[in-house]
Amino acid sequence: MPHPDTPARAPLAGGLKSGQMGICLMAGAVLWLAAALLLGWLGPMGIHEDPARIALYLAVIPGTLPFVWLIARIARLAAGQVLPGLALALMTAMFLDGLALAWAPGLYGGEAYTAGAGSVILWGAAVVIAAGWAWDAWRLSTR
Repeated sequence: MPHPDTPARAPLAGGLKSGQMGICLMAGAVLWLAAALLLGWLGPMGIHEDPARIALYLAVIPGTLPFVWLIARIARLAAGQVLPGLALALMTAMFLDGLALAWAPGLYGGEAYTAGAGSVILWGAAVVIAAGWAWDAWRLSTR
């Protein structure tokens, strides 16, 4: 018999249901692949060299925010669930990115562009975390 203080069923990460977790994991894979292919296409055009690199990093901010909203919407994330849901999506993206940078650098346009592409994807991940934190903080404060 379980201890009286132990819930009958422990909540999953961030209180997410398994369906929400699955959606977030899949969204992370799809969005990572889209970003990797885009960076692979743009790399040979000089996007990782200054001054284009500055524009790329700035463009990541508004370019990433719609995906934060999209993941929250399709996974039906409530207040307090956005950051955990996005963390699952980013976990998937970072696993895939780590594998691809090591074993499939051609995805990013070739070995010459892997560092630039990897750094932009890390920057984008930080933007997603910041946006998810801000969104959850705002939604929780307006309850």
